[in-house]
Parts: sequence; structure tokens; C-alpha cells
Amino acid sequence: MERFENAMRRLMLLRHAKTETDAPSGRDQDRRLDERGQRDAAQMGNWIASHPPVPEAVLVSHAARARQTWDLAWQAMKDRVAAPQVEILPELYGADPAQILETIRTATILTDPAQLLLVGHNPGMHEAALMLMGSGDPAGARALADNLPTAGLAILDFDVKDWGDVAYRRGKLVLFVSPKLLRLG
Repeated sequence: MERFENAMRRLMLLRHAKTETDAPSGRDQDRRLDERGQRDAAQMGNWIASHPPVPEAVLVSHAARARQTWDLAWQAMKDRVAAPQVEILPELYGADPAQILETIRTATILTDPAQLLLVGHNPGMHEAALMLMGSGDPAGARALADNLPTAGLAILDFDVKDWGDVAYRRGKLVLFVSPKLLRLG
């Protein structure tokens, strides 16, 4: 991946990894990762740590599967990268693209991160990725057009100095990666 400029902002959208069908509680937000999801979350954390720049701040849905995805990704990363600021945000659960964009623009992170990772859910994360993308990697855009699969990661660069200036169709898709794509090489 290319070197990162100070006048740029990098947004990483990570969908939670594969989950159990039903939570014992019956509540959707209590669903946890299954075995494959646990492996995939760790694999994506390992990939992120190996492909800087890494996130300086992370915003995570409060749903168990999103928190668990981040926790496992972080376990795979923590020995190689500096700890980001992490915020758990209930509003990312079930968020639509407009809510996701608003969260990006008004993140209550204390620092001004150049690299921001969101861990959330479809359909909102997939729709937001498509709506934010204006240019970039054609093969990645074709793969992303169909779906943001579980543990899928869309990386977009924005030529802006402030997160408040991020807008639809202004992002450059740097890369789209998923555990399946990594397995296929």
C-alpha cells in the first residue's frame, strides 16, 4: 500500500466476523462469533498489523460480535503496533450509511486520527463503503460491489484534512480484502 500523506484521512470499514445463528438470550446484539469467525477476526488483525498505516482510533458497535471481532483482531496486532484509542458506540449497531457518515464526521475521539477503523454491520457498512467510494482499485470495487462479507475490510483514502469533510463519492478505494480473498491468494 502507498505511503500516507498528512493531508489525507484513511478510513477502514471492517464488518464483524462470522457469527452463531442465534444467541442463547435470543437477542441479536448478543450473537457471538463462531469458530470460523474467531479465526477470521484474528487473521484480519494480523493482516492490518502487517499493512500499515494501522488505525490510530477504532469505533466499534456495542454488539457482542463486533466487540469480539475487534478484541480478536487486536490480540493478533498488539505486539506489533501502538494501541489505538477505542470507543464502543451503540449507534453503530444497525446504522445506515447516513448514520455511519455522521459517526465518521463527528467521532468523539480525543485525538485527530489520520487512520480510523470502524467495526460494524451490514447492510449499513456495505452500503456506506459503496456510497463513500468515488474512485480507486477497480478489482476491489468489483468485488466489493456484491457484498462486504463477514470480516471483510474496505480501505478508503480521503484527500481531506478533517474527518468533517468526508463525503459520499469522495473516497478512493485503496483495497478491499477479506479472509476468503486472502485464502485465494
